[in-house]
Amino acid sequence: MTLAIVVSVLAVLLLIVGVVGTVYPILPGSMLILVTAVAWAWILGSGASWTFGLIAAGLAIAGMSASAVLTGRRLLREKVTRGPITWGVIGAIVGFFAIPIVGLFIGFAAGLFGSQWARTKDARAALASSWGALKAMGLGMLVELGCAMLALVSVGVGILVHFVF
Repeated sequence: MTLAIVVSVLAVLLLIVGVVGTVYPILPGSMLILVTAVAWAWILGSGASWTFGLIAAGLAIAGMSASAVLTGRRLLREKVTRGPITWGVIGAIVGFFAIPIVGLFIGFAAGLFGSQWARTKDARAALASSWGALKAMGLGMLVELGCAMLALVSVGVGILVHFVF
């Protein structure tokens, strides 16, 4: 019984880290939620833990997939190629170390815009496509965050069902 409580508390803590990781991409996010939910279900081994753990794992997979599909479609529509995204990621890494907390996002936006501007030679077009790309990534992040929070709730309900019933 005490092992189950310790495992459940650790699972909830890891799931919270995973939820934060969907917004702050330095952390593993949905993948951590997926692994934690399945590991929690496997260690507890009850019907409730397996039911709610697999629901949480499915939500994590759905969040990752929806985020990738929504973001990818929008990036194609905005004609943002892999090059500017790569420069955005490089800018995010530099920004992460240069400006605490928000530097990751500012650096990504600056790198993306700079690369688009260099590619198109038109600041307005670069700004429009960069803004569209940022909105697409924000939408994908929001969907993934929603699925991650639902996965956390699923495991929470699973813990209640496991210990109460």
